[in-house]
Amino acid sequence: MKKIRALYDFIRFPIPVKITFCSSVLEQLTGNILFPEPDVPLAEAKTKVDKLNTTYLASKDGSHTAVSAMHDAEEEVDYDFRILAAYVNRIANGDETAILSSGFHIMKQPVSIQKPVLAAIDGDNSGYVYLIAKAVSTAGSYIWQMAKDKLPETEEGWSIAGYSTQAYFQVKGLDVAARYYFRMAAITPTKTTDYTPAVMKVVM
Repeated sequence: MKKIRALYDFIRFPIPVKITFCSSVLEQLTGNILFPEPDVPLAEAKTKVDKLNTTYLASKDGSHTAVSAMHDAEEEVDYDFRILAAYVNRIANGDETAILSSGFHIMKQPVSIQKPVLAAIDGDNSGYVYLIAKAVSTAGSYIWQMAKDKLPETEEGWSIAGYSTQAYFQVKGLDVAARYYFRMAAITPTKTTDYTPAVMKVVM
């Protein structure tokens, strides 16, 4: 039986998702009596997350210099949060409750495939939407569907938004201020899972 551990899944997150996730971890570690002496000072980690946020916003003008600065800032955040996750794993020693209190996601024992949970947030540019779901360990790819204006009553009302090998996907070219519905299913070696419950997003 594998020991429950904090995951390093944040490394693969899109940058806006990573900023939100890392900020949440810092909030939950601050004053947490289970983790009194992090291997990276939390104030230092926060400064790097703030820098990533600033460079991410600046990168939207598309300049090579700004994009390069954003990626440099992302590497700094990834480095510090790897250290923090390793610290949490060392101190928690497999205690699920302790790890969850740190804000990091956990690796649990294998279980039967369940419906992934889906969220939709603003994407990199106007008319873009990021879709983020709970990963399915056996999935080789994911299929993303969407519908505009209203929730479809039949399967025919859904259209394919795209495919991905990761449990996140950015939909582009959507109509600003329009209401869209999204859902996702995981494709595994043995089956395609049920679709997630649909989520609605008004495009910004």
